[in-house]
Amino acid sequence: MTEARPPKRIFPSSKVDAEAARHIPSSPQTEDPAYRLAFQDAEFLLREDLRPVRFQLELLKPELLLDEARIASTFVFYGSARIPEPGKADALIAAAQTDKQRVIAERLKAKAHYYDVARDLARLVSASGIEEDGKRHFVVCSGGGPSIMEAANRGATDEGQESIGLNIVLPHEQLPNRYVTPRLSFQFHYFALRKMHFLLRARAVAVFPGGFGTFDEFFELLTLIQTGKVRPLPILLFGKKFWNRVVDFDALVEEGVVSERDLDLFHWCESSDEAWDIVRSHYEEIERRRKDAAA
Repeated sequence: MTEARPPKRIFPSSKVDAEAARHIPSSPQTEDPAYRLAFQDAEFLLREDLRPVRFQLELLKPELLLDEARIASTFVFYGSARIPEPGKADALIAAAQTDKQRVIAERLKAKAHYYDVARDLARLVSASGIEEDGKRHFVVCSGGGPSIMEAANRGATDEGQESIGLNIVLPHEQLPNRYVTPRLSFQFHYFALRKMHFLLRARAVAVFPGGFGTFDEFFELLTLIQTGKVRPLPILLFGKKFWNRVVDFDALVEEGVVSERDLDLFHWCESSDEAWDIVRSHYEEIERRRKDAAA
């Protein structure tokens, strides 16, 4: 008995038709934009009416490529794009031209050690090499830019592991840092879709000192967990001195706009070992409860 073969495609693939379209003879009709295949017509895809399609494409492309890379879960790093690597901190101070600039440069230098902390944490995470059913877990994921983001991708590279970078198109150029794995380096137009991809696979999130972008990502995550839209997961907040200076968490409770238990949604951290222990304990406790429930 001969082995049954799958039936051939009835219709040609989009690749086949796209190649065929390159060889169509020129005429007034074929040269007009209306004649282009819709999926090859960049002007058409950029129309205002096509925004829902672009949303879908921006959601789908990273999803498919991450699936193909066998990435089941991630360890996400948020933090400033301005905190210098320790070895470059003095250059910031030397470049200061006013007293105000010098004070700011000195404050950035005081936070420079978080570059090393983020790098060390990414090393620990990447060295865990956790795989289940052929899928990889706790793959380092950053915003793909400089500073804390670079440190995270660099730590994964130190361990010979791949890492993800989710860049965003900005008015000023922001290239992916050189430690992002090229096949896992993505660029986004929509902040909303980028933030969704940060959390779709997240099993832990490390938040370092940062500006508006870090605030946006951190507080949205807190809101999603607070409102039950995202399952609770370890949120590791580095830099208690910084955060308590720029955000009065206790005042939010005292003003009645959040509850005291909402402050338990995150864990204060200062070292990479402390953070990784919190994450491991969290998931060991979940596994223990699962086994107890099954017993």
